Amino acid sequence: MGNKTKFKETEIGKIPEDWGILSIKQLISESILDKPLDGNHGNIHPKGSDFVSEGIPFIMASDIANGKVNYQSCKYITKTQADSLKKGFAKKGDVLLTHKATIGRTAVVENIDDYIMLTPQVTYYRIKSKNRLNRYYLKYYFDYSKFQKLFSSWAGSGSTRAYLGITEQKKLPVILPFIGEQKAIAKILSDLDKKIELNQRMNKTLEAIGQALFKRWFVDFEFPNEERNPYKSSGGEMIDSELGEIPKGWKITELKECGDVICGKTPSTKDKNNYGVDVPFITIADMRGQVFVIKTERKLSLDGAKTQVKKKLPPLSICVSCIATPGLVALTSETSHTNQQINSIICKKGISPYFIYLTMSRMSEQIKLLGLGGTATLNLNTGNFSKIKIIYPSMQVMKNFHGKTKAIFDKILLTVKEINMLCRIRDSLLPRLMSGKIRVSYKRC
Repeated sequence: MGNKTKFKETEIGKIPEDWGILSIKQLISESILDKPLDGNHGNIHPKGSDFVSEGIPFIMASDIANGKVNYQSCKYITKTQADSLKKGFAKKGDVLLTHKATIGRTAVVENIDDYIMLTPQVTYYRIKSKNRLNRYYLKYYFDYSKFQKLFSSWAGSGSTRAYLGITEQKKLPVILPFIGEQKAIAKILSDLDKKIELNQRMNKTLEAIGQALFKRWFVDFEFPNEERNPYKSSGGEMIDSELGEIPKGWKITELKECGDVICGKTPSTKDKNNYGVDVPFITIADMRGQVFVIKTERKLSLDGAKTQVKKKLPPLSICVSCIATPGLVALTSETSHTNQQINSIICKKGISPYFIYLTMSRMSEQIKLLGLGGTATLNLNTGNFSKIKIIYPSMQVMKNFHGKTKAIFDKILLTVKEINMLCRIRDSLLPRLMSGKIRVSYKRC
């Protein structure tokens, strides 16, 4: 990295003098793209009855997140239906950019053998001349904050109908370093993304191990007995309960017996002094896909936190969303507050927060049904939440389970913190690399 660089002014900010800048239309005319963009976006939406359980992925803007296409969330259509649509065929290696409603999301199409179909919300860019433009560089360039700002302003992002059509997309500027430097920039950023993705997969595996252990001990009742043999299959005595058979010595209890149940609260937004950088303020958006919440969109100031001291949550409190999007479960990683859509459990001494977390995670669908009752009386308020009944094991089994799972959750938390650090590094490097403020060495052809 870096010799001294001279810069020049462009419509998208200062860039190195030895870099070029061209519009999408210019790139198309020079055969950088496979064909004019007029045919490179979807224009027909299948009916609900056309969707099938497997087939050709049908991608909407909401299926593109965190730089990836989420094939688990998308819908599918038959190949016959896909072939009839004629437009919107994206293939492996194409760069995707959402340009309607949810704008500015990007991805490179991967992990498919055939093709995917796109809605009118998504444009694809197909690279033809690999010696002029690198697809991964283009994807990261689309993520560049200055490009995103320009794209949003052209699309009218302040409107609920934000949209940038093909004609306007052709006018968008693309900063073009030499191809070797494009590849070097893309490699730095993609290596960080690959490490982030690897860590995310590791955490999913670790959580799955914890869930499997919980099921064996508290659903199948095959926890180790005093002889270290599986309890139930070794003839362990079972007794009847209102939740079905449970091991002798266990009981059914309400959540409120496991610890303090706290309903969150939002400090007055009229007083800006309530918000700052000191105390995480957890909302439902911060809980999605998380075991531990370590990053929140908003934080309270110390003064804001003091206005609701009784709502303070220590580390390893279990947060459960109960209104709006009920059924999400996450653990706090540090002292935090939540809004009123979340009920949290602060475990009593001797009760494993990992046991309660996994219990609530397993009850997610039940909580979702309770929280989506449709009327205020059927919403899962704090009183009703506190009365949820769970199977409560003997204290020795609880202690043993905590010992078994602590290392798993410690590793998950450590890995989440590393993911967050890598994201900060990537997000810090990207604008510097794209603007040429940091130059990278590469082999010149």
